Order: sequence, then structure tokens, then C-alpha cells
Amino acid sequence: MIDLFAGCGGMTSGFMAAKGFKPVMSVEFDLHAAATYAANFGESHTCHADIASIPNEEIPQVDLIIGGPPCQGFSNLGSRNVNDPRNKLWKEYIRFVRHATPKVFVIENVDRFFSSSEFALLQAEAQPGGLLENYELSSGFLLAADFGVPQRRKRTIVIGSRIGRIPLPASTHARPGTLDVMPAWHTTHDVLSGLPETPATTELPASSVEFFGKDVPGIFKSSDLHIGRNPTPLSLERYRHIPPGGGRFDLPDHLLSRCWREKKSGTTDVMGRMRWDMPSLTIRTEFFKPEKGQYLHPQWEQNSDGHSVDRPITHWEAARLQSFPDDFQWCGTKLQIAKQIGNAVPPMLAEAIARHLKPYLRGNSQRTHKTATCRLCR
Repeated sequence: MIDLFAGCGGMTSGFMAAKGFKPVMSVEFDLHAAATYAANFGESHTCHADIASIPNEEIPQVDLIIGGPPCQGFSNLGSRNVNDPRNKLWKEYIRFVRHATPKVFVIENVDRFFSSSEFALLQAEAQPGGLLENYELSSGFLLAADFGVPQRRKRTIVIGSRIGRIPLPASTHARPGTLDVMPAWHTTHDVLSGLPETPATTELPASSVEFFGKDVPGIFKSSDLHIGRNPTPLSLERYRHIPPGGGRFDLPDHLLSRCWREKKSGTTDVMGRMRWDMPSLTIRTEFFKPEKGQYLHPQWEQNSDGHSVDRPITHWEAARLQSFPDDFQWCGTKLQIAKQIGNAVPPMLAEAIARHLKPYLRGNSQRTHKTATCRLCR
């Protein structure tokens, strides 16, 4: 397989966990994300490069292409102007599909992509005369929590196939109390309980490693990412008022910022606290800032002598909520690693997609297989 716009390798991690998939090329422009990918899966097949710089003759023939090209600019794909910077990255993804001739390709993108004009143009390219006319497309939303990820992350998934239409995978987990025949969603408690409540440091270890002829910070173990912050007294006081599932609307007036006081609706997850009994909301790139979303640690007790953990989640905790295994390795600064974590496809979601695709890629005419138990259920 080829992984395009590979980031730190969340999608490759999931496909390799499903067994039977071999990455022969990955492409990632960001140096530190590419270094993280190389640290986990090998530097020899990792291209730290602008995807447009890779000539057609260097694109290998593969069974599968995976990746999440940015959606900006795809609206001009129909002009087929390869020099238009607004559609460059989408155009490059399709260029790889046309030259690698995979049996299947998988695209992951944000949920709003599904209702965009860009998505409509992608569908048009799979019609007769289009750039993807040999492929049948299946598309829809997948919720990461429905596949064992302890996170309510909703994403658009597109499966393109030239070996017959392949539907999206069926859920393997369900909201607690809704379907007794399935395991319940995994919760923050499943992955955060047992980790040290007080991080021992606010900094990553001082170390560096060379990838692609350049020095980058790393390689860091997941436990190295259990790093705290130094919140102000005002921030700490705000944190103490937020119950599980709550947010800025739980703050008394004297602790509200002016913008919060004047904005009476919306942004309900701002300054939010997670719940032990539910998956987290979407982990974004600034999960270490409670003012950006529901990122406060779920432990909270209201009484004066109660036990509360009044801090945002750490990088390690965010990686666990994204379903990265603890043996995953990381490169980059704190900010760069946070960006890698927030932008990644959750490996367990990718693994579920990979297991679903295996019988199709192997040519199993029955298209049936036993669904493997997810890592957190084992």
C-alpha cells in the first residue's frame, strides 16, 4: 500500500495492526510528522517531500492507496488545470491513483466534506469520462467510537474500488444501553485511569535524532509525552468549577472572560471537562488548551475535600484517546507532536477499515470474515 499525506502514521498503524498490509511508500511534507512516521515504520519507504515533486515513474504499482488529502481547492478539479494551486493536492492524490492503479483507495476527511461541492466533484470524477471512471465509490460517515476508539470523532470515509463496489464497514461497538449484541463504546476511563494524575514535568526530554539528513527532537516514548502545563491561578479557579460534561456555562460571572459573558450561546464545549463514563469529544491539535474545547481531565468531585484533577489532558492521554498504542514513538516539539496527534486518523478506526477491506483485496467471493475483537476489548 501507499499512504499519502501520511502525517505521523495513524492510518498506517491501523492497517499494519490488521496484518497483511505492507507500506511500500508514504508521502508527508511536514518534517517532524515524517520523522515520526519513519521512526515507527522505517525511513526507507518514507518520502519527506512535496507530493508534486515525485515523478510518475517513481510511483509503484500497489493494491491499495490510503490517505486524507486536504479539501481546500478541490472545487477546481474539474478544470483539470494541474497548475492551479487550489486543487494541487487533490490532483496529486488522483495522479497517484491513476499511476499506481490500486484495486482500492480510501480517503478520510472531516465530516463536513461529505456535504461540500468538493465531494460532489469527486463523485463526478468517478462517472464515465472522469479521472476515476474505473472506480465505484462508497461513502458516508464513520464515528470512531463505533469502532472501539474512546472518542466521538465523526469523519467522512470514501472507498473507491475497481474490483466491485465495497460498502463502508459496519459498526463493532454501540452507545451504552442501545445494542446489547455489541460491546459498548470505550470510555475515557478505559484509557486514562491508572496514568499518573500529576505529570512529573512540563517538558520533553532533551534528545534529538537524524531523519532525512536533518536533526529533529526525539525519539520519544509515549510515556515521555505525559507533560503538564503551568496554568495561572485564574485558570485553576475556572477548572475547579467545571463538572464532568460541563463547560464555560458552569462558570460564575466573576470568572467569565468578556467574550464568554457577551456570547450567550454556542461553543458549548469550550472550557469543558470530559466524563469518565463516555468517550471524549474530538481530539484536535490544541487539546492542551481547555479554552479550545472539552479537554479537562474527567476526574472531579464537587465537595470541598473532593478529589479533582484540575488540568487539561496531556499529550500521552490525547494519544491514548486517539487509540495510539503505547509503544508508538514520536518526534518533534510539544506543539509539533500535538499537531500530529490531533490530525491523525485514529489507528483503531483505520484497523477496522483495513479488516473490512481484506477479503475484497484477497478476492474472497463470499465477502465474509469474522470481525476481530478490538484491542481495548481483548
